[in-house]
Amino acid sequence: MYNILITGGAGFIGSHVVRLFVNKYPDYHIVNLDKLTYAGNLANLKDIEDKPNYTFVKADIADLDEMRRIIKEYDINGIIHLAAESHVDRSIKDPFTFARTNVMGTLALLQAAKEYWDSTQAPLPPKGGVRRLFYHISTDEVYGALELTNPEGVPAPFTTKASSKDDMAYGKEFFLETTKYNPHSPYSASKASSDHFVRAYHDTYGMPTIVTNCSNNYGPYQFPEKLIPLFINNIRNGKPLPVYGKGENVRDWLFVEDHARAIDLIFHEGKIADTYNIGGFNEWKNIDLIKVIIKTVDRLLGNPEGHSEKLITFVTDRLGHDMRYAIDSRKLQSELGWEPSLQFEEGIEKTVRWYLDNQEWMDNITSGDYERYYDDMYKNR
Repeated sequence: MYNILITGGAGFIGSHVVRLFVNKYPDYHIVNLDKLTYAGNLANLKDIEDKPNYTFVKADIADLDEMRRIIKEYDINGIIHLAAESHVDRSIKDPFTFARTNVMGTLALLQAAKEYWDSTQAPLPPKGGVRRLFYHISTDEVYGALELTNPEGVPAPFTTKASSKDDMAYGKEFFLETTKYNPHSPYSASKASSDHFVRAYHDTYGMPTIVTNCSNNYGPYQFPEKLIPLFINNIRNGKPLPVYGKGENVRDWLFVEDHARAIDLIFHEGKIADTYNIGGFNEWKNIDLIKVIIKTVDRLLGNPEGHSEKLITFVTDRLGHDMRYAIDSRKLQSELGWEPSLQFEEGIEKTVRWYLDNQEWMDNITSGDYERYYDDMYKNR
């Protein structure tokens, strides 16, 4: 069998990638490695946990000896590396954890893979697209920030079938694969460092690597410290909707299942040592996105239109809050034929319905440590 290690596979994006690979490739053995910190949840994968081509392993990617053991034990041929600390607010409070997991964890995984792949010359299964590969998933935040030169928004300079009538661009510049790195938060600095290590292992040792940088993801199974699931849950419970600053920061949003499809395509067909940006062509000001969420949740709950807008609470802006991210993913479109599959209206409707229909999942995950963290974050703002 072709053995793929997916790190962070119990998390938000990782669980969608694991599910896709397990179901789509029954002749692959998918090893899901996750430390199961606060954002890792095996309930995300209940539907595939008994599949014969799926194995879960609990481990810490920063443990080099354990990574060596796992990669050897399961004869890992390919790695899709998603495991990371990813919440900017947490990185501001505790940058050392982000450096340990995102930098040293990536380095340990690279070194363990290099040693094992150097030591074995066993041929890979004779299957199209199968190869040894270390595929590292990163973020658009490593590029820094773009200027908000068109505060009211202008028609985007490029569109796809995923673009809606409300799809607007808020500036003339977009992140390209060649954009210079300029991280502004401990989180983005740790991801930038890990990206550099991945590329260095290719340039120094010849390790087959690919790096992708994606925009904000949304969809089912996202841990509810992130904006969309947090606000859906707060609206359902009549809690405040904390908006940083004036809510004018702009982000590009990508449906998580479209991201998983892109990862699948790039893993099998992407060019070794290359970089691909993955974006949704879907920019929104935070405050406008929040109003769409409010409108959708209120409608599905049977509330009067605008009923929950009174919950909007403007709070002190995040330290070092980047104004605008916007990805140009035309390279991925032109070279590999990928594009987003959903209109944003479809994606947000599907997302809101999932969270409202899975209240038990939400209630379980928002108890205990998360509630205490959330209360501490906002009690003095």
